[in-house]
Amino acid sequence: MTRPLRLTALGLCLGLCLGLGPARAASEPPLSALTLVGSAVTLFKATRDACDGVDVPDASARAFRDASGAVALFGMHYRNRAFRGPSLDALRLDCAVVLESGGKADPAAYDDASWITATWTEDGRSVAALIHHEYRANEHPGRCRSKVYMECWYNSLVAAGSADGGRSFTRATPPAVVAGPPFRQEAGQGRHRGFFNPSNIFADGRWRYFLASTTGWTVPGSDQSAGVCLFRSDNPADPGRWRAWTGAGFTAAFPDPYAGPIKVPATCAPIAPFPTPVGAVVRHRGSGAWIAVFMAKAGGDFPQSGFYWTTSRDLLAWDQPRLLLAGATLYDDPCQTPGGLIAYPSLLDPDAQGRNFDDTGDRAILTYVTLRTEGCAITSDRDLVRRPLAIKVWP
Repeated sequence: MTRPLRLTALGLCLGLCLGLGPARAASEPPLSALTLVGSAVTLFKATRDACDGVDVPDASARAFRDASGAVALFGMHYRNRAFRGPSLDALRLDCAVVLESGGKADPAAYDDASWITATWTEDGRSVAALIHHEYRANEHPGRCRSKVYMECWYNSLVAAGSADGGRSFTRATPPAVVAGPPFRQEAGQGRHRGFFNPSNIFADGRWRYFLASTTGWTVPGSDQSAGVCLFRSDNPADPGRWRAWTGAGFTAAFPDPYAGPIKVPATCAPIAPFPTPVGAVVRHRGSGAWIAVFMAKAGGDFPQSGFYWTTSRDLLAWDQPRLLLAGATLYDDPCQTPGGLIAYPSLLDPDAQGRNFDDTGDRAILTYVTLRTEGCAITSDRDLVRRPLAIKVWP
């Protein structure tokens, strides 16, 4: 029997927190077809391969090639470790911790619980990372009026960097906030707040992009809708250069509310048809089309729970999502899923031309996590698995 692992912001009602309605798509017929063409292969089994008790896959897989050509892959828990090997097909977990979570009570430190959830490198030595940071006010006396985890949950995206090819990461001093809500953690307690779960970073010419979720807010002069926002930068190594799409341009910045008052909070325009955080985005080499994968619960435009994909020509208008793999996800009631759950999809092409695996050919690998349940509890008995798939994009 495995020890139950309390769910985190990377695995607790991610879609439910957004409270979104049915997704609406931009175009028909479909721009692409993704087809699973093989059975699942286990890359990591927590009960067999873990380095310690919190060593479980808890995020979508992110990979890059370092300066020597070796591959580093991230997607574990808040004690951050990497899988390493000569290729995506030959990876093993390295037990060295590359970024530890400090559990600090001061929310302005942005060092409570941190996950490496996106990476980008130009040369394989200097690596920029986006950190999904959770401030768990319920665990710090006097910081929350409630004892309920969800009611005290405050999320931000912060930056970290590595100068040794991803062997170690450090946070900036003072903290470098990429995207935070325009208020401090004590404001609006009673629900999940902030920006969370960024996709991978992906490139288009001189620009770098990622998608991130927000639960939205209502503050004087700023009503932010819940949804998934698109961010852009010409230099991921400079955290202050990220800007989000507003519906008219990439001009919205979401700075650190602890660094000073934010007089006129910016807002971003959510991108349809995503009802939940985006697992990964890759560009199809043959056509230039963008393909995104994510998980969704049955309802509205989603006939079944599982993993879905959607395709775009411009990152703003996406076609109708279609089911890739059916299965109960983290958005479903674990009490009703004795067969376990699936979560955290990502797409990776072992033959990607880019160092950051943000492109794909006509074949790729779907990586994801399977989670076992015990009654109504989601346990730490998790596997990281992969399945081959075929990709076709129409002109």
